[in-house]
Amino acid sequence: MSLSTLPSARASLGRHVTGSAIIISIACLVGLAPVSPVRAGDLIVRYDQSQLLRLPRPASEIIIGNPSIADVALQGGNLLVVTGKTFGITNIIALDADRNVIQDQRVLVERDDLKVVNLHKGSTRFTYSCTPNCEPNLTIGDDKNFFEQVSAHNSTKTKFSEGSADSGGGGGAAQ
Repeated sequence: MSLSTLPSARASLGRHVTGSAIIISIACLVGLAPVSPVRAGDLIVRYDQSQLLRLPRPASEIIIGNPSIADVALQGGNLLVVTGKTFGITNIIALDADRNVIQDQRVLVERDDLKVVNLHKGSTRFTYSCTPNCEPNLTIGDDKNFFEQVSAHNSTKTKFSEGSADSGGGGGAAQ
């Protein structure tokens, strides 16, 4: 190969490598695409957290596509409090007094993985919130016994804070 053909061979190789890199990059991005992509107008709510949704005008009726995924409370006519109950996708339809659709809103309930640690033992999972100390977190999909134990402790704690954990109203609940 002569010196005069070397730059053109390099340029041809560079175009080939660049073209291959682009094809590989696109293939990787397509492979990473979620099954149900998030759309620009989606309301993303974290599991066990709430988001506010302001409607353009007051609503008289709210319809929830799947009430096991999200719960909605109407505040002041045009403000909705949307709470994520479990993971999934649903929708909320707001109707006015004449039963006209004000808004049909898709809602995605996702897990907030920030400061969450999952401990896996074989096929079982245990979830902890670490903010900064790690404490058990009630999360769907955890080990059945762990989930029931954390749920029982949460119920006792709630009853205690409401003053009904014991008949005296001022004593401590056993943990």
